[in-house]
Amino acid sequence: MSDTFNLGDLVDRSGDPDAPMIIGVDLDGRETILSRAELDRLADSVARGLLRRGLKRGDRIGLLAANRPDYIAVTLGAMRAGIVPVPINFKFPKSTIAFVIEDSAAIVVFCDSERRSQVPDGIVAVAFESPEFRTWLDPGAIEPIRPRDDEAALILYTSGSTGRPKGVLLSHASHLWVARARMADDNLKGERMLIAAPLYHMNALANAFLACLSDATIVLLPQFQAKAYLAAIGKYKCTWITAVPPMIAMMLREKEALAQADLSSVRVVRMGSAPVNDTLAAQTRELLPNARIINAYGTTEGGPVVFSDKGGAPSGSVGLSRPDVAVRLVGPQAPDLGVLQMKSPAIMLGYHNRPEAKSPVTADGFYDTSDVFRRDADGYYYFVGRTDDMFVSGGENIFPGDVETMLETHPDVMQACVVPVDDDIKGTKPVAFVVRRPGAKLDETTVKQYALEHAPAYQHPRHIWFLDAMLLSSTNKIDRAALRQRAEGELRKP
Repeated sequence: MSDTFNLGDLVDRSGDPDAPMIIGVDLDGRETILSRAELDRLADSVARGLLRRGLKRGDRIGLLAANRPDYIAVTLGAMRAGIVPVPINFKFPKSTIAFVIEDSAAIVVFCDSERRSQVPDGIVAVAFESPEFRTWLDPGAIEPIRPRDDEAALILYTSGSTGRPKGVLLSHASHLWVARARMADDNLKGERMLIAAPLYHMNALANAFLACLSDATIVLLPQFQAKAYLAAIGKYKCTWITAVPPMIAMMLREKEALAQADLSSVRVVRMGSAPVNDTLAAQTRELLPNARIINAYGTTEGGPVVFSDKGGAPSGSVGLSRPDVAVRLVGPQAPDLGVLQMKSPAIMLGYHNRPEAKSPVTADGFYDTSDVFRRDADGYYYFVGRTDDMFVSGGENIFPGDVETMLETHPDVMQACVVPVDDDIKGTKPVAFVVRRPGAKLDETTVKQYALEHAPAYQHPRHIWFLDAMLLSSTNKIDRAALRQRAEGELRKP
């Protein structure tokens, strides 16, 4: 597909047209299967149907639904017609969903029945399950538009943890490059990729694009549930999965389901959103003994292709810099510690409708990630933390990631999250939430003492609370804001 210029037209057509492209599995086990040819025809029908309804090149449509095969078809079809899909985080509050729809100027929102009520009055809403959806299809072939270099293929809205969500404009060429670069790293032809992360997020959507281009089969779950995820791996012999550390932690708690699960088919697990500590890596290898673990890094604005783990990166590292991506660390301790800036063809076009937002792209074309990394003597990079997450305690800069990494070296700590709380003397002080290793008996005093023995005293968490599982945001990342609120609430208790 090297001659493809339109991101919606990236479906590989060299293989069996009747082979399953997407196996959609409801949480009750019901299947919806789209072959490669059926996905192609449905995407063409969507493209023609949108144009027949009067939408034109550059117009936007919203998608507000749990994962389902026709979500992917509508996304591809819209892009073939030059219409811009806007996947919407349905876990946003209703007011934020309304803001995204208004800000993007979406003309119609394709949704599932469960989320139909979240579409504001006055906006055309089409439920996938309704007969109306078929009226938006116009069967037949269509020639995909050839996009301009500055033409958006899709808009992904950031989570909005620091204010209103921003729409990230991504070009056709950027994510065609992403899929091709990832194919060069790991040929997925004939693989079965399990996707349970939400399609409104870069991680899942980029994986769906990769599978379409690679002649792989997608096994698509509406959402992540540990038991359903484990069952799907065994039933469909999934070979390539993606996960975030909290997902692995949740699966490890399902003792009965694990005892019945056959996970031997998994050859690759791509971990993202948070570093993989030694304890979790060991437990993941025990859980998936035949799998190579990739500790991935990426951003919506800069894309998911930044580092390479070829040759086997050390535990906790995201790998070496890639020859096709320029990376640099900036700051007073650079080049061995600093804020990561990177440049590749995947960088966004800009933010939609936000002229007041300062561009994170430097004058020489590097995207400033606001993520702090360190580089070891062998050139391997390690995530330290977000500049936004750093706080000052008694005049000392504390990156939560540093403290979390230290705590997670304790053999009984599976995950840790460190957040600041107000302190009359220090300004702020660190506290921590910890998920114990299954079966471990660990108390607050032991964790504090471990921290004092393995890190500077100012870094040690002044309070420890234990959780069965970390609180997660709508993008399956640890929800630091919610944990900070919880910590403040705990400290206010008499």
